[in-house]
Amino acid sequence: MRRLIITALLALQTTPALPWGFFGHKMINRNAVFLLPPEMIILYKPQLEFITEHAVDPDKRRYAVKEEGPRHYIDMDHYHPWDSIPSSYNRAVAKYGEDSLARHGIVPWWIQTMTSRLTKAFELKDKFAIIKLSAELGHYISDAHVPLHTSSNHNGQFTNQYGIHGFWESRVPELFAETEFDLIVGKAQYIKSVSAMAWTIVRQSAAAADSVLLLEQQLNSRFRPDAKYSFEMRNGIITRQYSTAYSKAYHNMLQGMVERRMRESILATASLWYTAWVNAGQPNLQELAGRSFSEKELEEWQELSRQWKEPGLPGSSCSN
Repeated sequence: MRRLIITALLALQTTPALPWGFFGHKMINRNAVFLLPPEMIILYKPQLEFITEHAVDPDKRRYAVKEEGPRHYIDMDHYHPWDSIPSSYNRAVAKYGEDSLARHGIVPWWIQTMTSRLTKAFELKDKFAIIKLSAELGHYISDAHVPLHTSSNHNGQFTNQYGIHGFWESRVPELFAETEFDLIVGKAQYIKSVSAMAWTIVRQSAAAADSVLLLEQQLNSRFRPDAKYSFEMRNGIITRQYSTAYSKAYHNMLQGMVERRMRESILATASLWYTAWVNAGQPNLQELAGRSFSEKELEEWQELSRQWKEPGLPGSSCSN
């Protein structure tokens, strides 16, 4: 009987994880709020739980909305050299074709689009749109900071490392972010060029992708399979996870890479929220802070979370 149980457990796959995991995305958005100036905190802090919870809405749409998937990544290894990629989406379409861009991801362009939409929401003083777009912009910025979101070998499928995606961006933060990571990162900064910032982020991520894969390969060669994985109860189901010992060893080999990219995600998220507000003319948000979402707006948010294609604001196409 014991042998049958062990065999059944070993047949279980490592629990799949969404980008940064729900835990990571929520933590990044939550921490970003406290980097904002008082003129923005007055609006954002009362909506802290909304901004935290809705950080994961784009992931909820990924498998229901065809257009959503490419917004989360870019296969930088598809392009040689990186400097050959036009920073303008329209020029990139002219060079590569829209279908090709969709296959290989559009996250740096999408960050620009979402920042433009947020700027417009500030100009219109549309509280519902400001909070919704802020929550979702944080998601895409955070995804761009993940090295394997910039590699076609996004889950180690080409190197027999299936599951490494969730290992790096979900398992490691879940185990160590609250106890070991220092996520106090200063204050939001004005970004002169959103395009330049977005491309800097993805290039930094792409430069780290090989290390993410190589270091795990080296670690795997030193661990027995029964020490590499552990079994945990999650939502009433026994699931196979990378063990705490294996995760800790990987975290140490990465020399804090996950923590650094999470810190940089928090700062970048707050900075683009701040930049959108400044570019909108720094509207007074105090008058919006006291307004509650209407029932209709809350229902709309829930519906958008289920099935979303375009938020309905100007600037719906990617632009420079």
